[in-house]
Amino acid sequence: MTEETQANGTEGMPSGDLGRRLAARRTQLGLTTEETAARAGMAPSYVTHVEQHPDAAPGRGALLSLAAALQTTVSELTGGDAQVPPGREQAGRSPEFTELSRAECAELLSTHGVGRLAVPTELGPVIVPVNYSVIEDTIVFRTARGATPSLASGCMVAFEVDRIDDTFSQGWSVLTRGYARTVTDTDEEQRLAKQAYSAPWSGGRRDMWVCIEPCAVTGRRIVA
Repeated sequence: MTEETQANGTEGMPSGDLGRRLAARRTQLGLTTEETAARAGMAPSYVTHVEQHPDAAPGRGALLSLAAALQTTVSELTGGDAQVPPGREQAGRSPEFTELSRAECAELLSTHGVGRLAVPTELGPVIVPVNYSVIEDTIVFRTARGATPSLASGCMVAFEVDRIDDTFSQGWSVLTRGYARTVTDTDEEQRLAKQAYSAPWSGGRRDMWVCIEPCAVTGRRIVA
């Protein structure tokens, strides 16, 4: 270990977009580096190299093997479709819809960090993305006073999360409707700050906590 990595504490950390995406997907699936390497038919040291070196340039074959091992696509792994909305591919030949149970909806909600919030405004409903957490079956997020998400407070709102897999033309969505309120108790704010899974990506001062108490939760899944 060099003095620089000792000082920065960066040894072993994913580096570069590909490395971060690879590590994030591996972690999402609960796989170790060794398990990922075994699935991809490559040495664990090579997977580690790709994760930790931004100049790593695996060939098309290696990327295909890694994508298959991580149950994703080369485009998602490399960020090639990061600016493109999902759902561009053709529908499956025999799509099947399945209604999700409340327990399944709750599990899917708890695994996500970004959802879509529909709030009423003077000009009509507006949908905005927010970083959220689920704490004790309540959806919580942090925003700035006066920002669009803050308009949810005191209203019935809709909140949606989904996952779309273009490659296999399948995915799921969960819709929650409920009453949103501003957290005004200092102790509750501190508790939420300690337990929240994700922080707002937009940064800046975001000291207004909003909770959505679900009154209806529905979901569905489509498979090709």
